[in-house]
Amino acid sequence: MLIIVGIMLTGMFVGYLFRSKKLSWIQSVITIFIWLLLFLLGVDVGGNQVIISSLHTLGLEALYITIAAVIGSTLCAWALWHFITKSNKEKKV
Repeated sequence: MLIIVGIMLTGMFVGYLFRSKKLSWIQSVITIFIWLLLFLLGVDVGGNQVIISSLHTLGLEALYITIAAVIGSTLCAWALWHFITKSNKEKKV
């Protein structure tokens, strides 16, 4: 864990040193590395027999979590909208 934090802090320090430089190519490099990491994650998951054999169960759990998250977010957004519009109506009166 300390190695990861150290690498991140080193990157922040290097970014601080080069903040005045125009590094327009860095976005392309980041995108390529993200694609590479996703590919390697897929290779690792595909090679894990336990994950592959229980993929149908994991998919259903992911679907349930997604549906619950969407419903919860919608309800909270509705409640916030109701609270905001109610307080605005009271201020106008």
